[in-house]
Amino acid sequence: MAILDDVDRALIHALHLDGRAPFTKIGEVLGVSTQTIARRYRRLRAEASLRVVGLPDPQRAGQAEWMVRLTATPHTAQDLAHALARRADTAWIKLMSGGTEICVNVHTPAASDHALLLRDIPRTASITAVSAHQLLHRYFGGPTAWLGRARFLDDAQIAALTPAFAGPGKPLTADDAALLAELARDGRASLAELATATGWSASTVARRLADLQAGGTVFFDLEVDTRPLGATTHALLWMAVAPAHLDAVARELATHPELAIVAATTGPANLVAHALCDDAAALHRYLTQRLGALEAIRTLETAPVLRTIKAAASR
Repeated sequence: MAILDDVDRALIHALHLDGRAPFTKIGEVLGVSTQTIARRYRRLRAEASLRVVGLPDPQRAGQAEWMVRLTATPHTAQDLAHALARRADTAWIKLMSGGTEICVNVHTPAASDHALLLRDIPRTASITAVSAHQLLHRYFGGPTAWLGRARFLDDAQIAALTPAFAGPGKPLTADDAALLAELARDGRASLAELATATGWSASTVARRLADLQAGGTVFFDLEVDTRPLGATTHALLWMAVAPAHLDAVARELATHPELAIVAATTGPANLVAHALCDDAAALHRYLTQRLGALEAIRTLETAPVLRTIKAAASR
């Protein structure tokens, strides 16, 4: 596991703000050489699983987003999780709760027949239980993911590195498929590499990418091993909140630096969150002190994350 110093942490924060920021710009803002930034980036990729990925916003892409919870027999759960990871419509696959539960994020076309949900899963004999929960609204997550990686730059540095996009943005079309596939592989792919992947000119790629980013149709997420950043304990939190208080509670949770996602969902638990804490004691304090102070939360299920099998996009 990588040992991070101040330059590493500042670089991670910079890429959190703008995953495609040139190394020259990051170096200028951080006060170090471009060569140092490039060298640190390569080391973090190798030792801390650092990765920038370009992703479509599910709502703007016309996708329905689900969290599917599967319980499998102990000797098959890992194989099943890896099989699900090979699918293009899955992300954030986590092995949980003693290694027999899998939680998988599924994106499907809004008008599809939901093949994974309705056909593929029931045919897998090793699965003993399934529940599917549609995400109705993300209060936090995606392009504003876990703030624990974004606390190392000062206000002036943040302002210098935060991109400003003008215009309403453009919707995705079928012609964008090759561009999205390459950005999911490497969000920092050069314009020349993107041009090769799409068959477009570099100037066309630059214009199209700017149009898609402007309105948030495409955003850049940052994957990184959170342990060197201090978050060694992860858990999914499934909460039941009185409907009249759901919006207020979710907006409050969206300000908590311990959380990487907050979303309203269908099912007995109508609010889900992903917590990242320093250790088990810190998670306990968060549950009892911060969440415990919110009386509108009627029930809370804590599901520890043992391992992330797949992150935001396929590798």
